[in-house]
Amino acid sequence: MASATSFYGFETKDKKGNTYPLSQHQGKVILAVNTASKCGFTPQFGGLENLWKKIQANEKYKNDFLILGFPCNQFNNQDPGSNEQIQEFCQMNYGVTFPVLGKTDVNGNNAEPVWEWMKSEKPGLMGLKRIKWNFEKFLIGRDGKVIQRWASTTTPEKLEADILKALEKPKPSKA
Repeated sequence: MASATSFYGFETKDKKGNTYPLSQHQGKVILAVNTASKCGFTPQFGGLENLWKKIQANEKYKNDFLILGFPCNQFNNQDPGSNEQIQEFCQMNYGVTFPVLGKTDVNGNNAEPVWEWMKSEKPGLMGLKRIKWNFEKFLIGRDGKVIQRWASTTTPEKLEADILKALEKPKPSKA
């Protein structure tokens, strides 16, 4: 387990395999989603994009919210493509404009440290920390703490009220 104490203390990889420091989004509300291109839940990309655009269209929140897609091939090999193929799929099929990062693991020995941290901060049903399937979602507050976790079956449309509530909280003051 990494020693970071907030979402913004971690780094991951971008779609080109470069280091992607999450600290660059400090103070924003983040929806982190483990995604897959060949899953029954894949149409949620469309719902996520609609949610992203709707919140971006609101001047009050325009630069304060971000969806981050974390492609994962750990569930029935439902995201087997390269990072480039995944990007192309998301853009061509769902018009995705929010960041979809590099392919990652969310469970097991090679799980991305930020995913290990999120699972520890907000265990799932019956206290289970394991990600059960593609399109589980974590809402991260402006302070970098996990606010909520949703199962794959929760559609993006059902998240808007919780996201707006998180956006209403003031930005943390800079030390």
